[in-house]
Amino acid sequence: MMKYLKFGVLIVALVSLFTACSDDDDDSEDLIGNWVRMSDFDGVARSEAMSFVIGNKGYICMGYNGKNRLKDLWEYNNDGDYWTQKADFTGTPRSAGVGFSIGSIGYIGTGYDGVNYLNDFWAYDPSSNSWTKKADLVVNGDTTLGRSDAVGFALNNYGFVGTGYNDRWLKDFYRYDPATDSWRQITSILGTKRMGASSFIIGGNAYVVGGYNNDTYNYDFYMFTPQGDSGVWTKKRDIKDSNKDESYDDNYKIIRAYAAAFSINSKGYLTGGSNGSILSDTWEYNPTTDLWVKKSYFEGAARQRAVALTFSDKAIVATGTSSSYRFDDCWKFMPDDESNTND
Repeated sequence: MMKYLKFGVLIVALVSLFTACSDDDDDSEDLIGNWVRMSDFDGVARSEAMSFVIGNKGYICMGYNGKNRLKDLWEYNNDGDYWTQKADFTGTPRSAGVGFSIGSIGYIGTGYDGVNYLNDFWAYDPSSNSWTKKADLVVNGDTTLGRSDAVGFALNNYGFVGTGYNDRWLKDFYRYDPATDSWRQITSILGTKRMGASSFIIGGNAYVVGGYNNDTYNYDFYMFTPQGDSGVWTKKRDIKDSNKDESYDDNYKIIRAYAAAFSINSKGYLTGGSNGSILSDTWEYNPTTDLWVKKSYFEGAARQRAVALTFSDKAIVATGTSSSYRFDDCWKFMPDDESNTND
């Protein structure tokens, strides 16, 4: 009996040692990138907001506070780290729309008002602090193109909107021309339909990654080049460990939807989101190598459906949700600094 007891004690000790070593290895992971808390967002806490950046000013508008869809607009001063309320949106309050800027004008559109998937489109001019209704997302007379949880971005003085959900998952894409205030359908994204994907811009290309479709989180990843009238999509490496013959993706845990995305210094970033669990990890994409590396964890509460404001030297991640809780804190990310949880 004593022999078996000693053997059991030895096994427990070995297991405890192995677990301790594993935890130490995980805790000692030397991740680069520093998150610093900035001035809190002055509006009410929310998720599913829309955002855009014009020069050195960032804008967050609308969203959902857990009870109501919102219509307020707030301007962030990147130099002074403060917020100023601007003119309320004059259209239907909404959440889960898209936002981007072209030149000195910000654009928002699509989304969900609690009943309807919306296809209207609006412009905000900071010089006059005013909103102007633009052409609805209607192509060839089709008025059913409204959607929520799409991606939107701007390239070459055009706006692009695609994917999303309107009682079905979508993969179609459209180009907006502000010079003619008109839309045209372009080449759909390759691969699977999706909602809740993320996008970022590097150079003259846009990258669309992640999302959710048919109870599955998407792992395919694509680059969009605004070539010709319809654009060209190029498949990039998957964001999961799908290549069993190579080691570059052995530690990939990137699959997610509703992540905040941004680009700094010709690299793309994803932080937070959901893959069934609410996430706080951050990943950096290098388009030269088509590889991802893990960066320091987001230091606020783990969240999804946050927004990102991208400036030349940093990004601000703000708002978002975890379960029924919504956030109004803002965090600056500097990808090349050492992590410091005390600043």
